[in-house]
Amino acid sequence: MTKTTKTRTETDTFGPIEVAADKYWGAQAERSLGNFKIGWEKQPLPIVRALGIVKRAAAVANMEL
Repeated sequence: MTKTTKTRTETDTFGPIEVAADKYWGAQAERSLGNFKIGWEKQPLPIVRALGIVKRAAAVANMEL
């Protein structure tokens, strides 16, 4: 049994490359996935919330400048 994946051809300065049709990224991101060890791990939710708090505090502080 073979799995057929629909692809589209994206082009950058290095030439054309096939990207899965259901992905939102283009040629450069697809090449990076092939050339670098990129993980799919997600940040723990408390870390994401903490970064949001810091970002909001920075925005409030900068709004007053």
